Amino acid sequence: MTDLERKLYRIIYNMSRFKKNPSMDDLKRKTGKDEPTIRKAVKNLVSRKELTWDKQKKEWRFK
Repeated sequence: MTDLERKLYRIIYNMSRFKKNPSMDDLKRKTGKDEPTIRKAVKNLVSRKELTWDKQKKEWRFK
């Protein structure tokens, strides 16, 4: 995992524990990165199955 992927994973994990899915604005503010960079890092996490999105429950699942 890259530093950005690790940071995004922790942000998503911590916010999900309180039943809040982080918005793109939340992620941009907390990482200081732009949207394409964040999307690429999240796609990498999903492709490696570190993160999955549960469409029915509308929440993140973690490895």
